[in-house]
Order: sequence, then structure tokens, then C-alpha cells
Amino acid sequence: MKKILYLFLPVSVLIMTLSACKQEVCADCEAVHWEYYGEHGAEHWDKVCTDYAPCGGQAQSPIDILNATTDSTLLPLQMSYQNSQTNIYNNGHTLQYNYTAGSYMTLDSQRYDLVQFHFHAGSEHSIDGNRYPAEVHLVHKNAATGALAVVGIMFKEGDENPLVNQLFEKLPKEKGLYYRSSAEFNIMDLVSDEQKYYTYSGSLTTPPCSEVVTWYVMSKPVTASYMQINKMTKLFYSNARPVQPLNGRTLKMSI
Repeated sequence: MKKILYLFLPVSVLIMTLSACKQEVCADCEAVHWEYYGEHGAEHWDKVCTDYAPCGGQAQSPIDILNATTDSTLLPLQMSYQNSQTNIYNNGHTLQYNYTAGSYMTLDSQRYDLVQFHFHAGSEHSIDGNRYPAEVHLVHKNAATGALAVVGIMFKEGDENPLVNQLFEKLPKEKGLYYRSSAEFNIMDLVSDEQKYYTYSGSLTTPPCSEVVTWYVMSKPVTASYMQINKMTKLFYSNARPVQPLNGRTLKMSI
């Protein structure tokens, strides 16, 4: 088991770059530091960098899930998840779990490969105005089109979750670090048996906020213990983008 250092720009260079971008839109988005609050916070993302302009778009995520229309034609999510080895990357905003190739979800006869999942605390989506302590996003990609399908699963306080214990057992604690292990897990263990979901067209919830995502937010949360929720909150403190306007988009609910 090894931790591998991921190289970034020296701090002095990053500070100079940010200073240069402070008064005008910066073209070099790789060097732009964004946050959830403050000068480079969520309400300013579309102005921080030219590539982040979509963050001011009309089909942004997350949203408050309210008054969804029931659609009997929506099929259950067809998830085919295999075991994955542990490959965790600390990107400075969350812990990203890169999933071993071979797992996928089928939507309208199209395959969407599960590429990674990550956590937010509290939840990014809300339901009827209510937020949950945490939310995990399972990110799937269609190889042919590049379109994304993201499954959102809420956490509520309750029974201890065995998979959460395994996922948070050993972590890369600093930005830019990886933790890799041959230890296996299956993210299907985190999916509720009840498959009812909400769906709408939206975006990534972090810059560049590309509007290429079809969201599938599970209606039933899974549980985690008080201690597990507390650990998530400390790890991912307030890394949740505020909800965005629906702007006339269709919000549906499966039966």
C-alpha cells in the first residue's frame, strides 16, 4: 500500500497566477483556485475563468427536488457493478474514488461506464427543501457521446454502514495525494433496494459546470451512523454547491 505524491504548481506561482486573474477573467483555468465560499466561491464561478462560464447557465445542478411529475415509462436503473480495487484521489475539494473498469449502468440501451464516485457534505440536492447530511455521486460516462449519467444517493443518520467504514479506513489526507490498495469493495452495497428515483437534465456541480449530465437522484436515502456522518462532515466540510433554479426544466419521478 503506497501513497503517491501528485505534483502541482509551487504555491508562489499559484499565488501570482491568482493575483493576475483577480481583476479580469483568467484564461488559464488549470491555475485557477476555486472554492465554495468567498472571492472564488460558487456565486462567482462563472466569472473566475472563461472555461467556467457554463456555471452561469440555465440548466445547472444541484436543484431542490420539488413537485416532480410521476412518469410510468421510466424504467428501473439497470446497474451492473463489479468489485473495484481501492484507488482514492484527494483533489482538494473531495475524495474521488476511481472505479476499476468493467462496471456500468444501462440507460435506453446505451452503456454508461462507472468511472468514479465522490462525496459531498451536506447534500447538494435537496428534496422538498430538505437537505441531508451527505450525498454521494456515482459518475457514469457514455464512451461514444461523452454524456454523463450521475446517480445521487443521500445519507441520513441511522444504522452504521459497513461499506462506509471500509471506504474511509485509509485516506489520502492532503490535496494531490492518492491512496491505492488491492482491497476490493462493491459500490452496489451502498445502493438501496428501493429503486425509485428523480431525474432531470443538469450539469456538473463543480467547475466547469458543463451541462452534459442526466441526473438520477434516489428517493430513498441510505443510513450511516452518527460517527460516520460526523467523519464525513469533517472530511468534506461544506463542499456542497447551493441549489440552482430549475428554469423550466422537466423534473420526473419513477414509480
